[in-house]
Amino acid sequence: MIHNVALGIININIDPVAIHIGSGIRWYGIMYALAFAVAYRYGVLPIATAHNVARQQVERIATACIITGLIGARLYFVVQQPDLLDYLRHPLRIIAVWEGGMAFFGAIIGAIATLGYFAWRNRKLSFWMLLDAGVFFAVVGQPIGRIGNIINGDILGARSDAFFATAYTFPAGLGHCAVLQPGFLCGVGYQPAAVYEMLGTLAIGAVLFWLRHLHTRDGIIGITYVALYAVSQFLIFFLRDSEPVIGLGLKQAQWTSLAILLVIVPTAVLAWRRWGRGDGAMSSGKAPDTAVT
Repeated sequence: MIHNVALGIININIDPVAIHIGSGIRWYGIMYALAFAVAYRYGVLPIATAHNVARQQVERIATACIITGLIGARLYFVVQQPDLLDYLRHPLRIIAVWEGGMAFFGAIIGAIATLGYFAWRNRKLSFWMLLDAGVFFAVVGQPIGRIGNIINGDILGARSDAFFATAYTFPAGLGHCAVLQPGFLCGVGYQPAAVYEMLGTLAIGAVLFWLRHLHTRDGIIGITYVALYAVSQFLIFFLRDSEPVIGLGLKQAQWTSLAILLVIVPTAVLAWRRWGRGDGAMSSGKAPDTAVT
């Protein structure tokens, strides 16, 4: 049943299916596709071009990162779910991304591993340069992708009747609306956690573009992003009610954030100090157009 919407909150009455052809083309997928295109053009290419990396090579690496990032994002989301056993019993649910559910930490892990692979295969490519390009892909594309989350209603906070709270009322069938996760109700106001995610990423992006303006060494931007994103997730997940608490009042993403801040970021800084401060081909912006095979 769709409940009455409280006065003063934002009523989202949008069909999550943008085009009703076949099984439907959803706004969620459209926003992801748009995010990929814009992030590649305005996040990745400027850095790759400045380092003289061949366009074909950039496209190959970006495509691989998108694929592994999507796989990582979905798997990371699935392992957080309290009904994980049901996913394992019905494996088709694992790929049902149209139901919502992509955890960005998984995308980061998958993409960084892929960047490391390409840098290992071709020593003329600097991993730190690739990391910088990759995080600009993230900060440019993620806010666009969050629009799909807002339409879906799959990233929500606690109930709220504040003027900025959101309620979903589009009657998508069977008495339900949009793609709200289990435990959430139609027509009830919730804190718009997806909007908080978007604003957090925009703030991080402002810092990264400022660092780029300062012409910092390759790798500093990438490490800064990883650290700031972990901080943002640790804080924002206190406001997200769409994921379960797993221990000591913290959600899985918060534990991941702590691991990143306490282990991964210090390790990355040490690695950068050891291997990322030289004046190699990619650090100087004079890399040849050698293709990765």
